[in-house]
Amino acid sequence: MANTLHFIHSYWAYLVLLIVVLATINALAGFFSKREYGAKDFRISLFALIVTHIQLLIGIILYVTSPLGLQNITNNGMGVVMKDSTFRLYAVEHPMMMILTVVFITIGYSKHKKNLLSNKKFKTLAIFYTIGLVLMLSRIPWSQWF
Repeated sequence: MANTLHFIHSYWAYLVLLIVVLATINALAGFFSKREYGAKDFRISLFALIVTHIQLLIGIILYVTSPLGLQNITNNGMGVVMKDSTFRLYAVEHPMMMILTVVFITIGYSKHKKNLLSNKKFKTLAIFYTIGLVLMLSRIPWSQWF
């Protein structure tokens, strides 16, 4: 089961990255061009929210079942995990940054709906989605991707 989840989590991540980059660029472009916020913009930001939440759920299940996640901490202890950069990445840094990514995207999406003006909607999305994207990019295990 862990292999299947790892496969899904790894390949879904490409979609997540693509959609979050697209949503961030869309929000920045909308903000700087001062265009009206429309249904397309709403769908793009909503789709980014949905794919990140699905990835988070898969990641949580994988974290609990994978030998590099919670089992690694349980078997080796937190001291050993924190001293090994690979263990630390998979057991602590990657999960924490991805949770924060989802939190920022969720906050941005929720806050943008309360704004009535298009420019404020785009500004809110641009700020929170950019922070989420930077956090995501900071802790993707790039060695596994290439």
